[in-house]
Amino acid sequence: MLSVYVYYQVPADNAATARTAARRILDEVAAVAGVRGRLLCRRDRDDTWMEVYEGIADTSAFERALQEAVAASGFTVAAAGAVRHTERFVPLEGEGAAPRAR
Repeated sequence: MLSVYVYYQVPADNAATARTAARRILDEVAAVAGVRGRLLCRRDRDDTWMEVYEGIADTSAFERALQEAVAASGFTVAAAGAVRHTERFVPLEGEGAAPRAR
């Protein structure tokens, strides 16, 4: 299973429109890929946001759904050009993951 973390900074002046766009992304990914994400912000910096998607079984379908949802949401405009950084994680060997080739 894969977990995906997407983080970015949103200018305070764009927080309301960015939140609407981010919620559209979460809803669309859930509808298309069956993965319900969560929207978080840093405890000490409320301009840094993170979308968290966990338990992803079909990586290709998820990645496609996320890419299409971001494009359709108007996120880039709503968040004043915020750059989305995506990190992908899998369980450590022995923690529910199959051994990976090195």
